[in-house]
Amino acid sequence: MNFKIIKNCIMAPQRLLRKLYEWTIHWSKTNQAPYALFGIAFIESSFFPIPPDVLLIAMVVADRKKWLRNASICTAGSVCGALLGYFIGRGLYESIGKLIVGYYHLETIVAMLGRRYAENAFFTVFTAAFTPIPYKAITITAGLFKISIGILLIASLIGRSGRFFLVAGALRIFGKKIEQSIEKYFDIFSISFVVLLVLGFLLLKFAFK
Repeated sequence: MNFKIIKNCIMAPQRLLRKLYEWTIHWSKTNQAPYALFGIAFIESSFFPIPPDVLLIAMVVADRKKWLRNASICTAGSVCGALLGYFIGRGLYESIGKLIVGYYHLETIVAMLGRRYAENAFFTVFTAAFTPIPYKAITITAGLFKISIGILLIASLIGRSGRFFLVAGALRIFGKKIEQSIEKYFDIFSISFVVLLVLGFLLLKFAFK
């Protein structure tokens, strides 16, 4: 029974990623794709679990000439979404913020982040913006502990743009080979992606102690 539960926990996200990947590749060249990219990047910064990298990768693979545009859209959506997370933490933490924190089991991390902000708010935000650390936990607690919006925006812009332009730039150069590898080894990539998400949460839990 335990084996079945573990298998379902791994396979369910994998099937979801496969559907998302196929769906994205199908319409990633359409006029609606940039709006979807901005929207996913926006909501991921406050509550959505799937990083926008998934859609960004598919769009750049589909049309590598637009890698700069897509990376810019992804960055803009994510930084704008950081403001939503900030205001949830600042004014709606008791009603909405706690629900998001509880859903991702981040209750014990909130106080830790408060101490990290007091030590170096810029580096804390930048680290989460650039790495797999769940960015939504940072944006919401940034509002809760009332750090400067300027610090949040600047650190987010540097971290998010560095991450998304690095991903898109690598795809621009090695896109064809990467596309073939994704198609051939998608199951491995999807499982690795889920593991990366889990490691991001663990990193957030232990790195900020």
